[in-house]
Amino acid sequence: MNYWLMKSEPSECSIDDLAQAPGQQLPWVGVRNYQARNFMRDQMQLGDGVLFYHSSCPKPEQIGIAGLARVASSAYPDATQFDPASPYFDAKATAESPRWLHVDVRFERKTRLLSLAELRAEPRLASMRLLQPGSRLSITPVTPDEWSVILSLLG
Repeated sequence: MNYWLMKSEPSECSIDDLAQAPGQQLPWVGVRNYQARNFMRDQMQLGDGVLFYHSSCPKPEQIGIAGLARVASSAYPDATQFDPASPYFDAKATAESPRWLHVDVRFERKTRLLSLAELRAEPRLASMRLLQPGSRLSITPVTPDEWSVILSLLG
């Protein structure tokens, strides 16, 4: 099993939106970074653990891990790349040769917000990709040790 941190702006999709979705499952649309896409395509597997991370919030104290989820599908083409009305439209993508993929994510549980400040203050997480300078990927791998530390911090 692998573990992942997946960032979402709560104004687009929050942990509450995932909890209220039909079947408590949603496609993780809009990823437009090749490395993040490749994580979904090449490494994510059904049942992998997900730290659902709220990013780009109006107040810094609202940024952090807001819940837990699971990868619920293999990677498949993200339909938003073909929709000219979508902010994720990609004119170079075709149905025969899609450029962007996504996975479905299933809600597991909402947690207390584990803030970015709390994550930075935990020495055992010092090497976590999220906390590295310049790290802006919307999907990053989480080591089993980091996963355990975060679960213990969440209680």
